[in-house]
Amino acid sequence: MVQKRLNLFGEIQNGQMILNHAGEMVHEWYYEIENKFPDKRCHAMVVMPNHFHCIIENTTCDAHDERDAHEGTFLRGRPDANVDSCFETPNNNPNDPHCGEKYNKQNQIYNAGIERAMDWFKTMTTNAYIRGVKTGNWRRFDRKLWQRSYHDRIIRNEKAYQNISNYIMNNPASWQKGGGDYS
Repeated sequence: MVQKRLNLFGEIQNGQMILNHAGEMVHEWYYEIENKFPDKRCHAMVVMPNHFHCIIENTTCDAHDERDAHEGTFLRGRPDANVDSCFETPNNNPNDPHCGEKYNKQNQIYNAGIERAMDWFKTMTTNAYIRGVKTGNWRRFDRKLWQRSYHDRIIRNEKAYQNISNYIMNNPASWQKGGGDYS
């Protein structure tokens, strides 16, 4: 949820969420969670005017070498001083000669909890939003972009997954009818 429930990410029109540039940015960073945290899978999600809903799955990742993995630890510095230009947006700029592979064994995190992934997501989207305020005339926010906490649920079976996924995808239509979730 956005701090003070400001509608910063777009608007609902005819039951559909129309993302503005800030909403598109949130959408893009959501899928970057899989790159930063290779043992997470991003499933259904929707960006709403002042919040978003998503399903993130914890998985086991056989593709990494255990000796080089960061297991739920915070990184202390960057492995490459030239990666700053890669963090402007989630997508690497192919025209930037200093922009190499953004995620590698030195800066991927394995075995972190969902809370760590959400903290990273909030940090990255806040930094990108601040750049949008400075360079793209995005609406300002007061002190913090996101509220401190978030609501989470453990999905225990396929039926629950389908119900929650359907809820997420139908949230824009519910919003306009006054039944949209604000948490």
